[in-house]
Amino acid sequence: MWGRPRLTADVDVTVFLHPEDPAALVAALEAAGFSLRVPPSDEFTRRTRVFPFLHSDTALPLDLVLGGPGLEERFLDRVVRVDLGGVVAPVICPEDLIVTKVLAGRPKDLDDVDGLLRERLASLDLVAIESTLALLEQALGQGDLVPEWRKALEQARKGLK
Repeated sequence: MWGRPRLTADVDVTVFLHPEDPAALVAALEAAGFSLRVPPSDEFTRRTRVFPFLHSDTALPLDLVLGGPGLEERFLDRVVRVDLGGVVAPVICPEDLIVTKVLAGRPKDLDDVDGLLRERLASLDLVAIESTLALLEQALGQGDLVPEWRKALEQARKGLK
């Protein structure tokens, strides 16, 4: 959406439930043709609040995240409404997507950061990205997010010259 096109193996969706009733959500998705790839009581779902589904007809994986207070609410406040083939949907803004990609830190995520920077550098709020990463470092007791971000930014700037 925001960077270079890349084939993805799944769809990631964050939902905020009011009231929070994951069992009802799971039941509704199962009725709509999705099945959980792990039991809902699994340690993974309790720890991460991620419910990994599979769409029965298409075999497309869906990772559904239960949004919570803090960072995810901040991301929700800054979504961008995008027309996706006739359906307008809230999509994470490019700055927050970069934050999630730097946080994930996998090579494919850092490649996505590079693509985002090369496509949108002039329009990005770089201060917002770095300040969010600094807050995450403090909250997580890490010190590698801002340096990784600065490295990616420097690399993208060199590539644009």
